[in-house]
Amino acid sequence: MATTGAGPVSPLASLDFTLDRASPIPLYHQLAQQLEAAIERGALPPGNLLGNEVDLSHRLGLSRPTVRQAIQSLVDKGLLVRRRGVGTQVVHRQVKRPLELSSLYDDLESAGQQPTTRVLRNAPVPASAEVAAALGVPEHTEVTLLERLRLTHGLPVAFLTNYLPTDVLTPQTPRLETTGLYRAMRAAGVTLHSAHQTVGARSATPGEAALLDEHPGAALLTMRRTAYDVTGRPVEYGTHIYRASRYAFDFQLLVRS
Repeated sequence: MATTGAGPVSPLASLDFTLDRASPIPLYHQLAQQLEAAIERGALPPGNLLGNEVDLSHRLGLSRPTVRQAIQSLVDKGLLVRRRGVGTQVVHRQVKRPLELSSLYDDLESAGQQPTTRVLRNAPVPASAEVAAALGVPEHTEVTLLERLRLTHGLPVAFLTNYLPTDVLTPQTPRLETTGLYRAMRAAGVTLHSAHQTVGARSATPGEAALLDEHPGAALLTMRRTAYDVTGRPVEYGTHIYRASRYAFDFQLLVRS
C-alpha cells in the first residue's frame, strides 16, 4: 500500500510511504523506519515540523496510536523532538564523538552538524581548590572562566565550562562564538599534546534541564578533562555536560597482547 502525505504545509507531502499491512512487521515500525530513512537522506532536514499526530494519521491512513508509537520510537532515538506549542520537529541524529584530544566544535563541524556557540560567561575568577589542583597553580590564583552553550541546528547539545591560566590565552567572546576553544588556543601558539579525561553520567538538575532544553532528571553525560601542552604544563581544565539523547562518546577497544 502506498500512502502519500497530503497537505501544503507538511514536509511529508513530497514523500511516499509504502506500508505492507500483511507483513509481520508492525505498521508503526514500518513507518518509523521510513521516517528515519527520510531524515538520514535529508528529505526531512533538521528543523522541519511534521505536524500533529491527528494530521499524520489522516495523511498516512493509519490510526493515531500507530503514528504516536512510530513518532515516540524516533523521539527515543533522538531524531525527533516534541516541542510544546510547536509540534513534532526533526533534529539531527545523535552525535557520536571519538575519544581523542579534539575540540567539540571541530568534531561537530566535521560531522556536518552546523555548530553554534553562546558564550554565557567569560571572566577572571579566583581558582577553587579543584581548579587550582587541575591547573597546577596556587589556590585563589586568577584564572579565566568560560561558560558556553554549544548548539547544533539551533538546539542545545552541551554546556561547557572551562578554566584557563590567564597567561595561556586571552579569549575574546566574539571569537569563541565562531570557533572552538582548542582552535583558538592553537592560533595563539599553544601546542596541545595530551589530556586526562573522565567520562560519567548523572541526572539533570532543574537549572541544567532548562539550559539544555531537557526535562529535570533527564540523562546527562559528563566529562572532566585536563589538557597539557608539549612541555607537560596544564593549559585547560574543563567540566562539560552533554544531552545523552543527542550525544555519545565513541570508543575503540583493542585487545592487549
